[in-house]
Amino acid sequence: MKAEHMQTHAPGDHGVSLILATAIAATAIVGCQHMPRADVDASRAAGEAAGLGAPVEFIVVGPEGGPLNEPVGTGATLPLNDALRRAVTTDPGLQAALARVRIAMADAEQSRLLPNPVLSVVLRWGAGKPQIEASLTQEFVEALQIPRRSSMADNKLRQAAAEVVTVAIDVASEVRERYAAAQASAELVPLLRDRLVILERLVTIAKSRLDAGEGTRSDLAMLLAQVVELRVDIDQGVLAEREERVRLARLIGEPSSDASWTLDSWTAPSAELQSEARWIERALQHRPEIQSITWRLRALGDDEALAGLTPWEGANVGADFARDNASFAGPSVSTPIPIFDMGQARRARGMAEVVEARHDLTLARRKVVEEVRVAYQTMAASTANLARIRGELIPLQESRRQLAEAAYRAGQSDVTALFLAEQDLRLSQAKAIEVERRAATALVRLERAVGGPGVASTLMTSPAPGPGARSSEPPHQRRGASAPSPGL
Repeated sequence: MKAEHMQTHAPGDHGVSLILATAIAATAIVGCQHMPRADVDASRAAGEAAGLGAPVEFIVVGPEGGPLNEPVGTGATLPLNDALRRAVTTDPGLQAALARVRIAMADAEQSRLLPNPVLSVVLRWGAGKPQIEASLTQEFVEALQIPRRSSMADNKLRQAAAEVVTVAIDVASEVRERYAAAQASAELVPLLRDRLVILERLVTIAKSRLDAGEGTRSDLAMLLAQVVELRVDIDQGVLAEREERVRLARLIGEPSSDASWTLDSWTAPSAELQSEARWIERALQHRPEIQSITWRLRALGDDEALAGLTPWEGANVGADFARDNASFAGPSVSTPIPIFDMGQARRARGMAEVVEARHDLTLARRKVVEEVRVAYQTMAASTANLARIRGELIPLQESRRQLAEAAYRAGQSDVTALFLAEQDLRLSQAKAIEVERRAATALVRLERAVGGPGVASTLMTSPAPGPGARSSEPPHQRRGASAPSPGL
């Protein structure tokens, strides 16, 4: 509403007071209208998507930001579930995304409010009595835009909430991958060291044969080269584990930690998955990136609709009262004349933004399908290879080692054949660990591709122990290998 040029010769004029009070009351009624804001619980959605089952608490930090190392203390052990919880609840990127949700909430509340009315009072002195002019102005078109503005703000709020879920599942997936990589490296290094012991014994045998005139320098040089290569592999394995532990320390909020925790025992993931088409279908429904672009499209649609009122922004309607020698009262309208700016540029911009978002949506959907298919097929291939290694290769290598040991104990061959058989068995066990790691990584990425562990759990016909599940069996038994021979 707008009331302006209310003029009187006496401040106490009852007509002016009545009109001014009526205008203020009408403006207050319009401005106090409140539409319910979109109901979003980004904290709970993020916790469920990351597999925590509890909301992620929003943390308010001081002017200097959060602490470099979270004051949670580093224990001697770091189970996977504990690492996930600490990473998701303390990640600064996720907290920043939650802050952006609160910004969007404030914008949604603001979009439901009219701008405050403007009251102006002018006092003039001159010939005759002092004159007082009072006006109360209020934008009219903005009142008509409130439904669209609030809808656009709500859609942006939902978009911000979807982005929180995206950050949460990214953090959870990275933690699971780093944890599995550290576990696999820790499992692989002892096998490499066992192989090194065997190779060093073969080098001793080769030197003895060369000294006795029965061997060749070529055989000795080959074995020495293999020893050096294996030592390089061991150093790389130790470094890889250390790097993964340092990255894991940063993820759980303790970048300065010595990262010497005891991790869960390594167990390769195993699960019966539903069809690839089913995974793709669920991913297209639940990926937060797709949902975020969908809400962005809806917000742009609201903005495009608002562009139609651009030429009329600033229009006012109200009642005027003036008193000079006589009193006058009546309605008034103040509106722009759309001659130069009829909103065509804003509408063109809005249409271009809508088209851009539509292409982004198509791109996101295609990437989702690609990510699901790659992870699904990698998981299936790794599972098949692992079954082949466990069911065929390792049993054959064990049988070969047993035959070599029997021949050695019977005096039918020297110890070299037994050492070589034992080395090949260790090599097959190391290959199994590498394939197990690829399968674990593929499962984590498949869960990420479908929208998080919460969505993925409904697509597995049998529970899949994630990387880091505990096992009470010794490592050589879990890999399907026999215990080392006492004679070695």
